[in-house]
Amino acid sequence: MFRESIKKMAAYVPGEQPRPGQLLIKLNTNENPYPPSPRVRRAIAKAIAGPALRLYPAPRADEFVESASRIYSIPQKMIIAGNGSDELLAMVFRATLGAGDTVAYAVPTYSLYDTLALVQEARIQHLPLGPDFELPLDALASARATLTIVCNPNSPSGTLTPARKIAALAKQLADRMLVIDEAYVDFAEENALPLLKRHRNLVILRTLSKSYSLAGMRLGLCFAHPDVIEALMKVKDSYNLSRVALAAGAEALNDSAWMMHNVAKIKRTRSNAEAKLRKLGFTVPASQANFVLARMPGKDLAPVARGLRRAGILVRHFATPLLRDALRISIGTPAEMAALFKALEPLVRPAPARRRARA
Repeated sequence: MFRESIKKMAAYVPGEQPRPGQLLIKLNTNENPYPPSPRVRRAIAKAIAGPALRLYPAPRADEFVESASRIYSIPQKMIIAGNGSDELLAMVFRATLGAGDTVAYAVPTYSLYDTLALVQEARIQHLPLGPDFELPLDALASARATLTIVCNPNSPSGTLTPARKIAALAKQLADRMLVIDEAYVDFAEENALPLLKRHRNLVILRTLSKSYSLAGMRLGLCFAHPDVIEALMKVKDSYNLSRVALAAGAEALNDSAWMMHNVAKIKRTRSNAEAKLRKLGFTVPASQANFVLARMPGKDLAPVARGLRRAGILVRHFATPLLRDALRISIGTPAEMAALFKALEPLVRPAPARRRARA
């Protein structure tokens, strides 16, 4: 009943989602700990009133795309909206890769790329990141893959490749598609959007899940040359975003000041978290995302993740050779991070054995 490749592949495994009623501090899936703009709630209330829900939404997400065009100064013909950036990734894979075609990206990175490639029966080229998670630019260029992907800032490391290096890679891959997955870029110092006008092969993906606090709405944006957008329209579901999501997304973009205020708070908390983790003996690369990667090279941190889970705190541990010595920790509120460190310290710094009493 299914293709042999589907039967053989493993499904993507998302982070644990608490069941209703479970009281857990959730620092495992990089959600924003702060609520979206109040204007979003009002837009949702308006969207569900009257006859709106019985009517199909705009197939090209006009209201949402119009707001994105205005905010990012990108023409509407260079934007397509998706059900989160995950759907946009799936659209890119469907449109570019057939059986035997090659997709290349540096690892460790977002593991959904593997799943999407296997669905297409594409060949995967994993190229190792450098010791400090630096992007192997020459190797990516030399791979000459049909599709090349750069997660920037990278997940799970949180590290950022400068825009000038992205531009150099785009130039080297001038006749091949280069996708920059900028899911976390609002927490970073720079982004690749200014490069779009100079590089027709460049595709940039964004999501409103992280910085805009709308993970539950599933909203993403793709910026690319008009010819690329029209090709992606051919593989897009007819009505891939609901009227409610489109209204919420448009109003969230219209209140970017609210988002930037929350991002500033998260960045301050992130800096404090990195310093505390290093004091506990972790190696922590400087993050440009809303999470940090805490490593203890050579040590399997699965028991630490389980200990935090018993304490009511979820973090992400990846049971893979490249990441078994690491925990990816989403940045929560200061109170949530204080609870994390209270639970974490005894797990990595056990109390010294009590001295035997003198006879």
